[in-house]
Amino acid sequence: MVRAAILDDYQNVALKLADWSPIAKDVEVKVFNAPLGGDDAVIKALQGFAVVSMMRERTPFNRKVIEGLPDLKLLITTGARNASIDLKACAKRGITVCGTGGAGSPTAGLAFGLMMELTRSIGFENARMKAGEPWQVTVGQDLEGLTLGVLGLGKLGQRVTTIGKAFGMKPIAWSQNLTPEKAKEGGTEYVSKEDLFKRADILSIHIVLSDRSRGLVGAKELGSMKKTAFLINTSRGPIVDEKALISALQSKSIAGAGLDVFDIEPLPRDHAFRRLDNVVLTPHLGYVSEQNYRKMYPDIVEDIRAWLDGKPVRVIPPK
Repeated sequence: MVRAAILDDYQNVALKLADWSPIAKDVEVKVFNAPLGGDDAVIKALQGFAVVSMMRERTPFNRKVIEGLPDLKLLITTGARNASIDLKACAKRGITVCGTGGAGSPTAGLAFGLMMELTRSIGFENARMKAGEPWQVTVGQDLEGLTLGVLGLGKLGQRVTTIGKAFGMKPIAWSQNLTPEKAKEGGTEYVSKEDLFKRADILSIHIVLSDRSRGLVGAKELGSMKKTAFLINTSRGPIVDEKALISALQSKSIAGAGLDVFDIEPLPRDHAFRRLDNVVLTPHLGYVSEQNYRKMYPDIVEDIRAWLDGKPVRVIPPK
């Protein structure tokens, strides 16, 4: 019988949100509900597993990990891409790497949840009311009329601009690949990188992490933002220079930040972000929705069944 590991099922829902019976007679499934730790711990825990299903980038599969798992034959990631997989190392070992589909745009909704908390203090006031604190102490800011800066106008960035318009916001956008024509097609004003940071009241990041985008938002960019501006990052932590962002938040050179992603995940307990009162934090919930999981986990079952039967799977080719 083939052994399959389902990694990082933090909410313990993997076996509930899909029908696993199509592979039950051929596959022994083990679910891991907590992070495994560093490379050596991952290698130790996953010995003997021919199939491993990853939850996005929660557990990296670099060359060391891949070479330390001689029994691994099929590596599945939720979603259509995963920057934490060394695809060349997998190809060298003959490991099949495949992905899944997704449902909706849950990250866009979370981005606006962070915006709403920063501008209207909903969670803060909720906690005060339940604690019996005095009535109403914050003065909120309406999203209507604010300039929404969007860094990256792909599928998700475009979705965010559409929602922003519904709130009455004025979207502007820039990215390394964006053209004025493409921005116009999406009903968004194209601006330079400099103007994006200078003009935005709220700047929301929606680009893929790559060598070009790593550290793209640094001290210079943060220093050009308005003191009243907010930064939203639901993409990937390393796109923003973490030290520069902490400095900007501590000095109040920007008003605050809403962060769902971090350089190190899970975020260390003693991290500076946890101590800043002008930061709203969520634990990488962008893609975590029931609708998305109800698409991803059944696709994992399909991928495993197809691989067992020698049929095509949703292969992610080496770069």
